[in-house]
Amino acid sequence: MTTQRLTSGEIESAAALLREGRLVALPTETVYGLAADATQEKAVQANYDAKGRPETKPLNVLVDGMAMVERVCRDIPADAYKLAEAFWPGPLTMILWGKGTLPPIVPAGGATQGVRCPDHPATLAVIRALGRPLACPSANLSGQPSPKSAADVLAQLGGKIDAVLDGGPCSVGVESTILDLTVTPYRILRQGGLARAELEAVLGPGKLDNT
Repeated sequence: MTTQRLTSGEIESAAALLREGRLVALPTETVYGLAADATQEKAVQANYDAKGRPETKPLNVLVDGMAMVERVCRDIPADAYKLAEAFWPGPLTMILWGKGTLPPIVPAGGATQGVRCPDHPATLAVIRALGRPLACPSANLSGQPSPKSAADVLAQLGGKIDAVLDGGPCSVGVESTILDLTVTPYRILRQGGLARAELEAVLGPGKLDNT
């Protein structure tokens, strides 16, 4: 397989590949992600296979806003909307209860679903062109460094995926902060590009686990 290197303007080409069940690496402000149409089970399976990722590890999905989140998650707390208003698009992944509308392989058979709206115009445009969420782990071989440029992606996944959309270097360069909103108090599962103090400023006192 030859991996195409698309320019940031080739939005419809990227969306067309995803529509066909192909894999496309996309830029975000954190790291490059390996995208598959989250509604297509075979495409998601191919994502796991290309990365060598254990299928017991759930995949977060990229969305273009809370309306798309409502299609894949249920019992969404009001705080999720407050956080989205404050930090989306941006480096915050929220863990919510899944609705069961995505193939079970996406959340690795679990009941929760991670969602994030990325802060990169090209990738947001691809999501909107496709009209569906993207299963999108980092575009690296499992256990290897997360890629921060199209060249980094090609060095690891060239020949294994269909295309990479070259959106330039990532502006943040570290993974998103992951916040679990299915527990009380809410729990930070991974500290990333968004600081705890920023979350507390929006949520108010007592909402975050102290551990």
